[in-house]
Amino acid sequence: MKKWLIVALSLLTGSCVTPDVTHYEHLEPKLALDSYFLGTTDAWGMFQKRSGEVVKRFHVEITGTLQDKKLVLDERFSYDDGTRQQRIWTLTQSADGLWHGTAGDVVGEAVGQVAGNALHWQYTLKVPVDDSTYDMQFDDWMYLIDERVMINRASMKKLGIEVGQVTLFFTKRGAL
Repeated sequence: MKKWLIVALSLLTGSCVTPDVTHYEHLEPKLALDSYFLGTTDAWGMFQKRSGEVVKRFHVEITGTLQDKKLVLDERFSYDDGTRQQRIWTLTQSADGLWHGTAGDVVGEAVGQVAGNALHWQYTLKVPVDDSTYDMQFDDWMYLIDERVMINRASMKKLGIEVGQVTLFFTKRGAL
């Protein structure tokens, strides 16, 4: 029994370790959210259960505009099961450099920090599953690969336990 307790504690403490976003501050190209997301960006993604099983795939078209010094992202999702969803983010950058975001299905405020080519973003999202909605905590990392391509990986947790991951690949339209 003691052996299993040690293994469980090791897994719990190991799952809490997250790199600091400033680790990426020297990497290029530098990510500027307000310029990367201006215009139209396409993304393709999937949701995987903690077991690794892919349970949902999707495409999202993102239209980014600047309105009163705020970056507004209109996301339109098309899922492989035929369902559609829209999320509109309003993002602002504070004097300390942090990004703050709100959306209709975000609980409270999302907060993120950019360093070098990376964004570390954390928030709670209301996620519909069958006939219920669950508040899921997202630990979201985005990495700019070049001026057109960005990769996103997010861990979803409920009550501190990982329930799955979301992976996305973004492509900026019109960038060369």
